[in-house]
Amino acid sequence: MTIPVAKPNPPVYPPVLYGPWPSNAPWGEFWSGPRRAPGPAGIIAIGAGAVVAAISLPLDRSGVGWLVAAIAGFVALVVARAVPARPNPAAPRALVVREPIRPGIDRYGWAVATVALLAVGTFRSAGWLFLLCLATATLTGSLALAGGRSMRSILAGYTMPAIAAFRALPWLARGTARLRRPAEAAANVRVAATVAVSIALLVVFGALFASADAAFAEALSHLAPSVSVPSAARWIFVFALAVLAIGGAAFLHAGAPDLSALDATEGRKVNRFEWAFPLGLLVLLFAGFVAVQLTVLFGGNRHVLETDGLTYAEYARSGFWQLSFVTGLTLVVLAGAARWAPRTRPADRKLIRILLGTLSVLTLVIVGSALHRINLYADTYGLTRLRLLVACCEGWFGLVLLLVLVAGVRLRAPWLPRVAIATAVLALLGLAAANPDRLIAEHNIRQNHELDLVYLGTLSPDAVPGLSGLDPDRRDCVLGHINDYLLTHPDDWRGWNLGREQARDIIKRDLSSRDWHCS
Repeated sequence: MTIPVAKPNPPVYPPVLYGPWPSNAPWGEFWSGPRRAPGPAGIIAIGAGAVVAAISLPLDRSGVGWLVAAIAGFVALVVARAVPARPNPAAPRALVVREPIRPGIDRYGWAVATVALLAVGTFRSAGWLFLLCLATATLTGSLALAGGRSMRSILAGYTMPAIAAFRALPWLARGTARLRRPAEAAANVRVAATVAVSIALLVVFGALFASADAAFAEALSHLAPSVSVPSAARWIFVFALAVLAIGGAAFLHAGAPDLSALDATEGRKVNRFEWAFPLGLLVLLFAGFVAVQLTVLFGGNRHVLETDGLTYAEYARSGFWQLSFVTGLTLVVLAGAARWAPRTRPADRKLIRILLGTLSVLTLVIVGSALHRINLYADTYGLTRLRLLVACCEGWFGLVLLLVLVAGVRLRAPWLPRVAIATAVLALLGLAAANPDRLIAEHNIRQNHELDLVYLGTLSPDAVPGLSGLDPDRRDCVLGHINDYLLTHPDDWRGWNLGREQARDIIKRDLSSRDWHCS
């Protein structure tokens, strides 16, 4: 007789659930990243863009190479997005599927603005101007990739490209691993063979054409990079940076964050006394300052001359710092009122409009005074780069205040941060189009005060076309200074710049003697 043995029940395992799950990376609650690894086309495009950037990017000056690298990166992003990776049939199906973030039309506008800012280095040789454009391009680039509507989301998005550069490394590694699969490997061998044949044809026929024509050989020598240990180290360094930059941008572009949760401006409301009383006192303080200091604000030459110990420099700088402080304070007050002041009752809405509108108008009075001060300073002592930038900043502050007044009509302006940034970008591009160093030279030459020839000689080659108003001796002095800079900083094709090229032509034609001197 056999005794039946009870079989143990099989273990019960919890069901396996596949994500994607929220990332533990910074801003992971708003930014889960792309669902798939990049495809072969994306990997090749990112690598090609990095190679172009490594070859063309001049790190020590502005030049056409920045525009070439920007276009190469833009094309790499388009290819990586337009040719996505094919899904892996062996991979488990995700139970949680999140809809990808659809970028708005404004993202393309920010992308165009980024390329336009980097293109300034092709036409203007002023290093300070290009550095401003380069810094602004980082902001417009983050807006193109991460988006953002409010100041909180814009600031959050500004940090994401740097984070994405490192988050993209395992993402790119997974995409590169797919290239070793049998199907992709065969295609990659054919692509590599095609590239090798193309390079061989270019080398052979290029060498034949160079030996047949001296002019073509000289042009080819300017295009061909000089190979040395320092240049190879620079290529490797720039290539690594370009892979991080383009790969991070592709990572953001493929899995854009959702920053809408940071755009909410509604917060805990306070009662009318808690916000209206301090705001009213602030308005009274501003009104008292403007009323009592009318002679300070609009006194001009008479006020400066009658005030003991006051110089034009102190007169202009004090107005600028007043403007910066009150403008920032006005914007902070507007943001605080939008978040904490109740707007359900008509009386509350009317009070907000009166107080904020009055504060903005009083600040605009100080804007006009500061512009008057800096113009007086420039007319008396001449125009410099710093004074020109101060005037442009003051004008932009005034424009932002006008936008604040417009926003006060409806007490809700989600467009205000982006429009303010857009106006700053347009102002910077307009300043680049106006050629600021040439404006400085022409303004100082028109004035009756004594010219600082040493300062004119420190301007960039962009100023050379504006020196025609000088007499020959003083013009030779300034042209000689700028010519010495051009001779000690020659350009290859990467650093070609229209401003420097025009300056070389004018100096070659108009510099009367190489043995110039400044009297």
